[in-house]
Amino acid sequence: MKFGIPKEVKDHEYRIAATPTMVEALIIMGHIVLIQQGAGTKIGFSDQDYKNVGAHIVPTPEEVYTADVIIKVKEPQPKEYSLLKKGQVLFCFLHLAPDPMQTEALLKQEVIGISFETVVDNQGGLPLLTPMSEIAGRVGMQAGANALHMAYGGRGVLLGGVPGVAPGKVVVIGGGVAGTEAAKVAIGLGADVTILDTSLTRLRQLDTLFKGALTTLYSTPHVIESELMQADLAVGAVLIPGKQAPKLVSEKVVNKMKPGSVIVDIAIDQGGCFATSRPTTHSDPVYVHNGIVHYCVANIPGACARTATCALVYGIWPYVMKLADLGYKTALLNDVLFMQGLNVFQGKVTNEHVAQDLGYDYHPAEKVLKAS
Repeated sequence: MKFGIPKEVKDHEYRIAATPTMVEALIIMGHIVLIQQGAGTKIGFSDQDYKNVGAHIVPTPEEVYTADVIIKVKEPQPKEYSLLKKGQVLFCFLHLAPDPMQTEALLKQEVIGISFETVVDNQGGLPLLTPMSEIAGRVGMQAGANALHMAYGGRGVLLGGVPGVAPGKVVVIGGGVAGTEAAKVAIGLGADVTILDTSLTRLRQLDTLFKGALTTLYSTPHVIESELMQADLAVGAVLIPGKQAPKLVSEKVVNKMKPGSVIVDIAIDQGGCFATSRPTTHSDPVYVHNGIVHYCVANIPGACARTATCALVYGIWPYVMKLADLGYKTALLNDVLFMQGLNVFQGKVTNEHVAQDLGYDYHPAEKVLKAS
C-alpha cells in the first residue's frame, strides 16, 4: 500500500501527520511512504530524517496524492480538492458539518473520508481530537489573555490582577477537554474563573478537580447572559461530535458584554458557539465586532506545531497501523468505534450529524462498507 503525507497548506499550519518513527513503522510493514518535500522542516523533522527511515521525498503535492491513503492534519483546502482521487482514503480532521463546500468536493471526488474528530473510544471519548483540544484550550487562553491588551483593542485587564486590584473574570462555556484546559491556564494566571456546563455530573467532577478554585454553574441562556455581562474574557468550548457547534450566544448578548472584553471561540472549527464568530488565521487572529475582541483561529494547535504533531501522531498511530495491516474496509468493519470516523464514502454521507446539518441523505457506514 502507498501512503502519502502532504505538506499542510492552511495559514501557518506547520504540523505534519507522521513523524519519522511512524513512517519507519509503515515501511517495516512493507508499505511505501511518500513525504512532500519540506513537510516537516519547520518543526525539526527534516527531509533527511524521513529519507533515513526509507521514505520517498517528492517535490510536489500532485505526486503525494498518487497514494492509496492520504494522511494529513487539516481538512483539504480548496486548492487541494482537485488532487483527490476516487476511492482514495483520506484520514485527517474534516469538520464537515459547518463546511458545505468541502463536503460537496469530497462527495464529488468520491473519496473515503475518515475524520479524526469523530473516531470514538470505549469510554465515549474522542481519542484523536482530545490531544488537540487540550492544546487548543491552553493556547486559546494564552491568546485571550494577550488579546485583552490595549494594542489589540482589549480593555487592558491583566487576568491575574495585582495586589490591591481585582483579577480579571473568565467565563468558560463548556466543561469538556478544551474548556477544562482553558480553565487550568486561567487559574494559573490568577483569574477569577467560572465554568458553565449542562451536565451536573461534569460540574461535580470539575469542582473536585479544581478543589474550589473556580465557580461551577449550570448553563442556561439566562446564566450565560448574566455571566458574560461580567466577563473580561469568554471562552466557547462546546462540542457535539460531527455536528455544527450550537450557537449558544446571540449577537444581542455579545453586544451586552463590556467594551474591550474578549471572546475566544475554540469551537470555531465546527462553526463556533458565538453568533458573531467567524474563522480567523494565525496571520490575522483577532477582529473587533461592536467593541468586542474576537479570537477565532480555526487551527489553534498549529501555534505549537511541534508539540501538537507529536501528540497527534501518538493518537492516530494505532489507527494508521490498522489501515496498513488490514486495509480500510476490514479495519473499519472490525472496529465499530473506528468506523464512526467514516464521514463520507464514495459520494455518500455516512455521518448522521453531517447529513442532518447539510441536508444530505444519510447512509450508515456499516451498510455502505458491506455493499462495497
